[in-house]
Amino acid sequence: MNLEPIRAIAERVAGSEGLELVAVEWAGTHSQGVLRIVIDRPGGAISHGDCQTVSEQVGTILDVEDLVPRRYVLEVASPGLDRKLYTPADYERFRGRRVKVRLKQAPAALGRKRFTAELEGLADGVVSFRLGEERVEVRYEEIDVVNLVAEL
Repeated sequence: MNLEPIRAIAERVAGSEGLELVAVEWAGTHSQGVLRIVIDRPGGAISHGDCQTVSEQVGTILDVEDLVPRRYVLEVASPGLDRKLYTPADYERFRGRRVKVRLKQAPAALGRKRFTAELEGLADGVVSFRLGEERVEVRYEEIDVVNLVAEL
């Protein structure tokens, strides 16, 4: 399913509410699924009311424009404390934070696909992590998923 038109709508609605669009995802089957929109507030927290407002506005536009030609549930949420890093810019934004990393394949030098480390950033397509005293460098394309570790 082409999410770009939906992303453009969600970005416009979020921006009009002073929010940032983090991600638009489709989960489920071809005939039925969940359209997930993740929003954030720069420098602040997302409220239930923020999610409701974006859900109502985006849902109305999607219904009028009939952009999702199958049954779906619209879910609008905050990225959460253990948010997933979606874009290359996220790897710079959250530099210095502890992260959980899952790679597509285990590098021979590391010997495992999963680890927790400090994010050092992204440069020239390579993401750097501090794993104890060791620096681990991984090509951005080799990363499956990175989530922040919730700091309470």
